[in-house]
Amino acid sequence: MSTATSDDGVNHRARTLEAYRLWWQHDAHWYQGVAGRFGQRVANEINAEAMRKVALKVGQQVARRCGALPAGGEGGKDLEELRRRYDECGDRMFPQELRNASTEVAGEDLIVLTLRRNFAITMVRMAGSLEGYRCPCTDVHAGWSEGLGVTLAENRATSCLREGDKECRLLMRVRTPASPGGEG
Repeated sequence: MSTATSDDGVNHRARTLEAYRLWWQHDAHWYQGVAGRFGQRVANEINAEAMRKVALKVGQQVARRCGALPAGGEGGKDLEELRRRYDECGDRMFPQELRNASTEVAGEDLIVLTLRRNFAITMVRMAGSLEGYRCPCTDVHAGWSEGLGVTLAENRATSCLREGDKECRLLMRVRTPASPGGEG
């Protein structure tokens, strides 16, 4: 998609980004409505379930496009390739204009995702729902992992933008690659 203005004077890239922002704002207001009617716990549960389902679909799409995970090292995992696939999942699910994230292999079975900007947090804050909001990050990573055919031994956050930290830091410790290529 070009950033140039079309012949009719419309900047389609800017319009697309505005549409993203409006849908994220819709999502934040939807969350606020569920929380107001049914409680924060229910809103967090439904949000996490929905995010995990979308993440599973994204992981399956990436798995189909990339094929089976190649074997690597003594543990039978190519973590660098898996790291690249997690990045692709993130790029498909959250446009780069709306987030600032990176991943790194940090051990023989550990991938660390660092998120310095999260548009969802911004939208939830703007909708007035930040208090009591629980980030679904680990649910997203669980969905991506399942879709990619990977089992995680650990999936947790060690810091969170929502809590006022300067970044989210998420640990994904790989147990085993499951059925390569995912389902879907």
